[in-house]
Amino acid sequence: MSAPTGISVSPELASAFSDAVASTDTRFLKISIKNESLVPDGVHPPSGSLEQDLDKLGDLLEDNVPAYILVRMDDPTSEWLAVHYVPDSAKVRDKMLYAATRTILTKSLGAAHFTDNIFATSKDDLNADAYAKHKRHLAAPKPMSAWEKEMEEVKAAEREAGGRSYEGSQARQNHVGQGVSLKWSPEVEEAVKELGATEESRLVVFNIDPATEGLHLTFNSAVDVSQVGNSLPPSDPAYAFFAWPQSHTSPPRREIIPIYSCPSASPVRHRMLYSSASLVTVNEVKDYLKNMGTTSTFSPRKLETSDPTEVNEQFLVSELGWAGPEAPTSTAGGPTASAEKKPFARPKGPGRKR
Repeated sequence: MSAPTGISVSPELASAFSDAVASTDTRFLKISIKNESLVPDGVHPPSGSLEQDLDKLGDLLEDNVPAYILVRMDDPTSEWLAVHYVPDSAKVRDKMLYAATRTILTKSLGAAHFTDNIFATSKDDLNADAYAKHKRHLAAPKPMSAWEKEMEEVKAAEREAGGRSYEGSQARQNHVGQGVSLKWSPEVEEAVKELGATEESRLVVFNIDPATEGLHLTFNSAVDVSQVGNSLPPSDPAYAFFAWPQSHTSPPRREIIPIYSCPSASPVRHRMLYSSASLVTVNEVKDYLKNMGTTSTFSPRKLETSDPTEVNEQFLVSELGWAGPEAPTSTAGGPTASAEKKPFARPKGPGRKR
């Protein structure tokens, strides 16, 4: 394997590294580029611990000449650290050459051997103290983007809401799980009742009144599956329940599918409120329909989307897994057979960009 520069690992280097891996007698394997090839430029045994030996690494390097150093770790000794040393004072051509070739080095020798990399521009970057700082940097929490911060706020609200629900009503907690229970308006109750009593394809959509934190009806109509996405609010969160007489399962059945729609553009405070009440609302609708004795099947999966327009027949079939194990299939000249299972991605969380 060669780099875009045309430089490749020499047989001598491949052999030297193979010998180093097979034994524990090597701490440092220095590598240089000579005659358009990566070659071994010194093998150095361990004289102490990794930290003690790292303090001597600078003695193997020149102030103005780039080099690669492969460093055997202590625990476990099968792992290696790849050091890419390109000093600021090196010639521009050498800088470009070593920078362009560093990836091909580890790939050619076997990337699985190397568990860490260090990029150094001076000898001061290569000692035990500098390596300890490097490890602390890797272990530190990564900076969060604005979207990640928003999602962290949503999760925190869910945890806090779950705690309030537990303290406020132990009976409700056991019944529906953690979350915030919303008061239903009479229109909501009537819409849920109609959803379970009819046999048609019907969509009901609810929203939350932030002032009262009550559940209100915003849409209740017979719709075709192709109309579901366009019937959801384009910029505000919503809870939707779609009753669908479908033939994707065997036998066919009328499925009531809960859908939590949370567009990415919706305000963070709305996302927090809707997210904290999502599970409770789905469970309360499910229990209401069960108690009224509906003949429809309530889907065990709650679908979530950050883009309401994507909710169509293909989306529902994919997210519910009906293109896989429940899809009716038949063999030529024989009875219906079970379809081969195919993996499906779990529904994405609220506000997640796609």
